[in-house]
Amino acid sequence: MSVSSSPNSIPLFKKILIANRGEIALRILCACKELGIKTVAVYSEADRHALHVRFADEAICIGPPRSTDSYLNIPAVMSAAEIANVDAIHPGYGFLSENASFAEVCESCHVKFIGPTPAAIRLMGGKDQAREAAQRAGLPILPGSNGVLADEEEAARVAAQVGYPVILKASAGGGGRGMRIVRSPEEIAVHFAAAQSEAASAFGNGALYLEKYIEQPRHIEFQVLADEHGNVMHLGERECSIQRRHQKLIEESPSPRLDPATRQKMGERVARAMKQVGYTNAGTIEFLMDAGGELYFIEMNTRLQVEHGVTELVTGVDLVKAQIRIAAGASLAQAIGFDPERLIFPRGHAIECRINAENPETFAPSAGHITAFHVPGGTGVRVDSAAYSEADIPPYYDSLVAKLMAHGQDREEALRRMQRALEMFIIEGIHTSIPLHRKILADPEFRAGEFTTRFMERFAKPAARRSNQRDNQQRRGA
Repeated sequence: MSVSSSPNSIPLFKKILIANRGEIALRILCACKELGIKTVAVYSEADRHALHVRFADEAICIGPPRSTDSYLNIPAVMSAAEIANVDAIHPGYGFLSENASFAEVCESCHVKFIGPTPAAIRLMGGKDQAREAAQRAGLPILPGSNGVLADEEEAARVAAQVGYPVILKASAGGGGRGMRIVRSPEEIAVHFAAAQSEAASAFGNGALYLEKYIEQPRHIEFQVLADEHGNVMHLGERECSIQRRHQKLIEESPSPRLDPATRQKMGERVARAMKQVGYTNAGTIEFLMDAGGELYFIEMNTRLQVEHGVTELVTGVDLVKAQIRIAAGASLAQAIGFDPERLIFPRGHAIECRINAENPETFAPSAGHITAFHVPGGTGVRVDSAAYSEADIPPYYDSLVAKLMAHGQDREEALRRMQRALEMFIIEGIHTSIPLHRKILADPEFRAGEFTTRFMERFAKPAARRSNQRDNQQRRGA
């Protein structure tokens, strides 16, 4: 590129509003501080004592605890932006991060939305439209419906053509909600109604589409960055196959399954596809890999991912700073601080465990008061968290307490570092998923890198049986 790669050669925003909470709000705040940008935190009444509120330059309460009355309340967020006279808004992930209408409101109010354009969010954020766009852009897709299904009769016709099993998916949203696996024609009606109802409740949109279901897939995603000058780059892949009910538990980079040739080939295809659709800022393209190693596009997240830190560790690129610089008009070279062609990937191996406030056996949420909190340290360990001793974990939001990351020269060193970090991570007063993560890391198949998205079934089934036994005992008065 002919443009200077110095990140200091571009004017940045003077003040950014962080439209989020928890660890991601704190992560964005840290990036802004290092860039010399003033920050405005917004918070619900439940987050009055949160760290992002404490460390921001300004903080504005935007409503009651429920997210619909606060973090999802667009008028409240925009009123705070107007009061604080900000230049830009960073939405983080979740909440309003993939809301095209919110991005349009920002645009109409002359406040820069740090993310893709509203048109790109609509095109790639809606799963049925993204599937069609990906196919036009040359990415491999699973056989399925052409867009949204009109009704269960159309679903039955498409399923018969594709062949069972199939999976019904909500066109809007994610996180496993509005998804149902259908294994026979007799199941179509009941699963269609259930998925539609769940999607409407979760996302305000009951539209569904259908795809062929792969029984034992791996979940692999590619990170991309794109500037507003037509330049696109990929930053390699992340393996996200360890998940429960479509919610990721452990992510790592690079994937133990992907060889360098496949990585380069698919990464280049992804970058070309994003250039063709006119995508800008950060995004993640998600694939399923079948037993033969073939990759199929499933969806795109038009935002920063929860697991972005894994990619940062193996590339040396600060994705949050890059997002901010790109939104300010920087080229890719300026956004990451060097010519993208000089990117060396991967630099070692990184693993992330999502530490959630939940019972490690029953997976029941465990909101409450933290009485002790000690994070592990040492070479190659990173903890992203907004928790602290005497903090409250409210019941209104996602159960994520911390993201524990380990980086090593290879996967074995990263695994060993993660194991000792989990042993040294102390959280008392609430249940957490730390014991579960320790079991997963000790599993021989996980350590060998031989797993699929169904790996967690071996842990979930015994836990469910024990939970049912306890419930039965309680009902009998035992």
